[in-house]
Amino acid sequence: MRQIILDTETTGLDPDQGDRVVELGCVEVVNRELTGNNLHLYFNPDRDSSPEALAVHGLTTEFLSRHNRFKDEAQRIAAYLEGAEIIIHNAAFDTKFLNAEFARAGMPTVNSIAGLITDTLAMARERFPGKRNNLDVLCERFDISNKHRILHGALLDAELLAEVWLAMTRGQFGLLIDETGEQGTQKKMTDILALDTLILPVIRPSDPELQAHQEYLDALDKTAGKTCLWRELA
Repeated sequence: MRQIILDTETTGLDPDQGDRVVELGCVEVVNRELTGNNLHLYFNPDRDSSPEALAVHGLTTEFLSRHNRFKDEAQRIAAYLEGAEIIIHNAAFDTKFLNAEFARAGMPTVNSIAGLITDTLAMARERFPGKRNNLDVLCERFDISNKHRILHGALLDAELLAEVWLAMTRGQFGLLIDETGEQGTQKKMTDILALDTLILPVIRPSDPELQAHQEYLDALDKTAGKTCLWRELA
C-alpha cells in the first residue's frame, strides 16, 4: 500500500463555522522510501483567515485569491489519495476539514477515498505517554532538523512528518521483511541470506557486568518482595 503523509493549513479551527482549507501538502512513501511524487496545492477560500491562523501559516487573502478553489481540484486530490494509507498528525482535525471540502464538491469523504487513515499523534501518545507530542517536539526527539520551519506550511510539515513517521516505525521493520522481486514475486530475506552459515561472535559479559546484573536482580527481588522471574526460570 502507498502511504501518503498529509497536512493542511486552514483559515481557522472549525469547518462547521465556515473555516476552509487553504493549503494541502502530500508526500508519497512507497516501501518506506520517499518517491518524490508529492502533491502541493493552495486554495482560494473565499474568506479571510483568522488573525491566529494567519500568524501560523502566513498565507494572505491576496495571495490565496490567485489560486483555484478546492472544488476545482477535488477530483485530482481524490485520484491522488485513492486507496492509499493516509498518515496525518492529529487526523481528526484534517479529515474534518477535508470531508467538509469534499462535501461542498459533492464527493465522498476522505475516509472512504483512502484505504486507511493513521494518526501519528495517537501513535506518539501511546509511545510517549504524558509527554508533549507536537511535530516540533517529535522532530527534536528523533533528531530531525526543523530549523527551516519559520512558519507552518502544509508541504513542509508533511515532509517533516514523513521523517518522523519513518523514525517512529523503524522498529516495526526488521531484516526478515518480505521483499518484492522484479517479477513481483515475494521473497523473504531468509531465502536470500543463508543464516545457518553465518558465524556470529559470542560476546560474554565481564565480571563487573555480571556483578551489576546480580545487583539489579537483588533490587528486583526487594521491590517485588519475592524472587524475580529471571531467577526462578534460571
